Amino acid sequence: MKKILVACGAGIATSTVALSKLKDILKERGLINQVQFGQTTVAEIPNMASDYDLIVTTTNFSRNVGIPIVNGLSFIINMGIDKTVDEIVDKLELKKTS
Repeated sequence: MKKILVACGAGIATSTVALSKLKDILKERGLINQVQFGQTTVAEIPNMASDYDLIVTTTNFSRNVGIPIVNGLSFIINMGIDKTVDEIVDKLELKKTS
């Protein structure tokens, strides 16, 4: 089971939108059963990163925390969402099961 941490400035508004859209698309793609999710503020990322396989942020975060970070702004502006999800799926090596 892969773990994704979704973060935004306050840990509430845009991360909730991004998380909801990401879950919906992973469900459509038949991949939702391979992932668990967490939600936080960008300030908490360094303290939580070691418990996750990938981070999705809706704001700029460039600090190296030892795991991949994907810019999730596309979930907020509704442009490029499929490309972002493809990047997440690729980095986590998720495979559709029959």
